Amino acid sequence: MDVLKMMVQIIYILICIGLTVIVLMQEGKSAGLSGALTGASETYWGKNKGRSVEGALSRATKILAALFIVLSVVLNLNW
Repeated sequence: MDVLKMMVQIIYILICIGLTVIVLMQEGKSAGLSGALTGASETYWGKNKGRSVEGALSRATKILAALFIVLSVVLNLNW
């Protein structure tokens, strides 16, 4: 059991590092009111965000965050 717990902890640490890096790589959502007035969301990149790098980073963030939560619960169980 100790080997399994250590492997889960190593995976947990790697997910933490990966989640931190991916969040820092994302661009800020600073369009705010100026983006609403100028129609910035109507650009090609705004419509096809799922296929862009930003879309991939957003999807990876959601997956890693879910894994982070699941592993946090698993590691807090008394083995």
